[in-house]
Amino acid sequence: MSNPTNLGRRSFLQGASAIGALGLSPALGFTVPTWHPSAVTRVAVIGCGPWGRKIISELHGLEGAEVVAVADPVASRRKAGLRKGPTATGYASLAEISEAKLDVQAVVIATPSHLHTELVLEALDAKLPVYCEAPMATTPSDVKAIEAAAKTAGVPFTCGLLVRSNPLYAHARNFVRSGAIADFVGFRAQHHEKTTWNSPAVNRADEKALNWRLDPELSLGLAGEFGVHQFDVIHWYTGMYPSAVRGGGSIQLHRDGRKMHDTVQLDMEYPGQRMLRYDATIANSFQKRFELFHGTAGAVKMAQNAGWLFKESDAPTIGFEVYAGRQYFHDEEGITLVADATKLAAQERIKNGVSLQEPPLRFALRAFLLSVQEGAEPHCSVTEGARASHVAIAAAAAVASGERIEIDPALFKKG
Repeated sequence: MSNPTNLGRRSFLQGASAIGALGLSPALGFTVPTWHPSAVTRVAVIGCGPWGRKIISELHGLEGAEVVAVADPVASRRKAGLRKGPTATGYASLAEISEAKLDVQAVVIATPSHLHTELVLEALDAKLPVYCEAPMATTPSDVKAIEAAAKTAGVPFTCGLLVRSNPLYAHARNFVRSGAIADFVGFRAQHHEKTTWNSPAVNRADEKALNWRLDPELSLGLAGEFGVHQFDVIHWYTGMYPSAVRGGGSIQLHRDGRKMHDTVQLDMEYPGQRMLRYDATIANSFQKRFELFHGTAGAVKMAQNAGWLFKESDAPTIGFEVYAGRQYFHDEEGITLVADATKLAAQERIKNGVSLQEPPLRFALRAFLLSVQEGAEPHCSVTEGARASHVAIAAAAAVASGERIEIDPALFKKG
């Protein structure tokens, strides 16, 4: 397997950082940076479940990427992955790809979370750049092993926490950290998605592997699989990490003999006696997914491809309001935080509240390719991926035990 070269072109992420450094423009906007690669990275995707297939499909459509291999031990999923990546060859495992001596320049790990560690370590040992889905692993020791290996491998490592490459979230983070909502009061977040987490198997022998999320011995459940992404939003926006978490769970809909909760609630303790109230369920879809930051001058609500500012009546005028679109939520007026707002204002579309025009996953994969081809900083480092994963593991333990779980502050020290 060959390694990529540094092509020395302008950095997509540096462009995003420069935009952030400009602060608030008069139109409350920024231009989503573009990148046109002059090379193609040959990628292997390990794991062809629903999310793995989305990754394969996105990579297949991206400039700068060629999916040359997909791997999954379940034949039906492997075939489904190949349909999304018609330029690829199918294998049962990363080891098979290695044995085939295929020219691979980067690896994406999209397997069940409990299988990440061995695969990541194998890829890093081969000096291949790695994009690993979150959570990085399901035990503290495995998270630490991945973090240590990534720091010594000398190749790019990215954790798949999507908000950190999402231009809208980056813009809103600038907004929050500039003091637009003043002092933090507390946080709320949820992930509601009515589904089953129960995948039918063509062969009965594959059933357990396909339904790993429902196995308490393997899975971190809703708190870990959904929560990890949203805990990271709090970390990134505030620079704060929790000291303890208390939680609980129940089965509200899926009474099919499963042991894994379909509904969970968490209270997470942050510095300054602030709390994150979090709930996740696969029994209801109302309001989908969002993160809500309460401040003494207002609140910011983020919902993946859209965001809103809700100002307190006594909050000072910031100056952009005349340009901003507005949406009403019951009796609350939300000022839309719009990606590409400057361009849209020129087109007289800003009042329509246009949301992010591309899926968040696409931005993350582009950023990964840039780190591989040009040596740009990963959009989510192994350090931040490890921190979010440790918090997710603690949250899952709190749900399983019903007890308050303290989180070691040493996990969040710099260095």
